Amino acid sequence: MTDLHPIGLPAEPAAGEAALLRVFVDSTQPLQGGNPVPLVLDARGMQASEMQALAAHYGHESSFVFPAGLDDHLCRLRFFVPGHEMEMCGHATVGTLWALRQWGRWTTPHARVQTLSGSVDIAWDEAGNRAWVSQPAVATSAMTPAQCRAVAAVLRIDPALPGLHMINASTSRVKTLVRLPTVAALDALAPDFDAVRDVCEAIGSTGLYPYALTGDGASARQFPKASGYPEDAATGIAAAALWGYLNETGSVPPDQVYTVRQGVAMGSPSAIQLRRRGDAPGCWLSGETQWMA
Repeated sequence: MTDLHPIGLPAEPAAGEAALLRVFVDSTQPLQGGNPVPLVLDARGMQASEMQALAAHYGHESSFVFPAGLDDHLCRLRFFVPGHEMEMCGHATVGTLWALRQWGRWTTPHARVQTLSGSVDIAWDEAGNRAWVSQPAVATSAMTPAQCRAVAAVLRIDPALPGLHMINASTSRVKTLVRLPTVAALDALAPDFDAVRDVCEAIGSTGLYPYALTGDGASARQFPKASGYPEDAATGIAAAALWGYLNETGSVPPDQVYTVRQGVAMGSPSAIQLRRRGDAPGCWLSGETQWMA
């Protein structure tokens, strides 16, 4: 895993080479946080094996920019983790769009981008110096008591823990939302990482997303099924699924930006911001991005 440090505006990378970003940085914290993204600005000619190898080299979700295949789209994005290709990656999309803006590659207030999960609406926030990325309405499915016990065993928690609740939720990939009673219980988790993949396959999930509600939002952790690393510092897709579920259950304040904090237990504090869409179902996803060396 590459050691990343903040820098100023870098030159555009050559074809097939990566610039490095850190996305969903929580600038209120003294520690440098966020989730790293290697970004290939010009991925034309790269094979899937080469893109996956680049993601494995850096050890992070990586973003690859291609010319758009549709006239009304800004570009086409592909995403790889060390283990496989992903249809959509929230923090990599937010970071890539921010970088395109800094390099003058995106200049309009609104646009669309292509991903394997479909077209995504995007909007530029000039005051916040950030991109907002659309997420569709959430889909949820209940879990059986046996499935809940299996997840509790992997997380090494008591299945009878007061306040414990689990549900599968998705805006693009299914995440298993696990509500814990306190942030202290969340931070104390020590999962059986070797068993995460099997339990995720058994319940039709791509990651376990335990969380605890706070006074101004939620705190969360992400244990992915098969990304090539045991924990993720910031997971936009999972946070969007959490926001969608909480919104459906009346737990999100109307017309306010909702913050999900992640990565604290890893020493990489992150802040994911979400807000309701006014023109369509679902939400907008955003966060602070920085350049890295």
